[in-house]
Amino acid sequence: TGGMDAFDGAVEAGVSHELTEALVALVGGTEGARVGVAWSPAAGVPAECTDGDAPVEFSPGDLDVLREASARYLHAEPAVFVRVTGTVVRLRRSGPRGEGTVRLHVIAGAEVPHLRMTLDEEAYRIAGHAHLVGLPIRVHGRLESRGGFRRLTGASGVVPVQVEEAERDRLMKSLQENLDFFEEACTGGDEP
Repeated sequence: TGGMDAFDGAVEAGVSHELTEALVALVGGTEGARVGVAWSPAAGVPAECTDGDAPVEFSPGDLDVLREASARYLHAEPAVFVRVTGTVVRLRRSGPRGEGTVRLHVIAGAEVPHLRMTLDEEAYRIAGHAHLVGLPIRVHGRLESRGGFRRLTGASGVVPVQVEEAERDRLMKSLQENLDFFEEACTGGDEP
């Protein structure tokens, strides 16, 4: 249609920045792509859903519109309140006390792989301890998108989360595999 109205309405059906970027990557450099969605025959169609629509075809001529829609989604993405569970992958603060920035690998609560947040001193301490013992944390806040980066603002209620032993072992193994990086970050470089 030449307008963005169809993309605005498609958000309720699950269309997003990530989906439009995936379509751009899929169609770019090809003669086109046909995309369809179907339910597993074994599981069947859930009661609240339809059997699916006909596949949609995309051609290289659609790339400009898909890129424009992707940019629109990125800048117009509304902030939402979430409760996120994730593993701490990076801790940073300017001194031994005070607030600090934490990067979280999201396990549940938001459909983003990572997010950043600023925590007060006590919450930062809890996140650091959880990281050291291999436990994920749960935190509440407002998930915002800024230039492609996801940020949790107003973060509160930081608590460690118990996980099954197998998952905890996997998290600890990941920490041990990255121990050199962890030690370097703690000492500030290659100093003895």
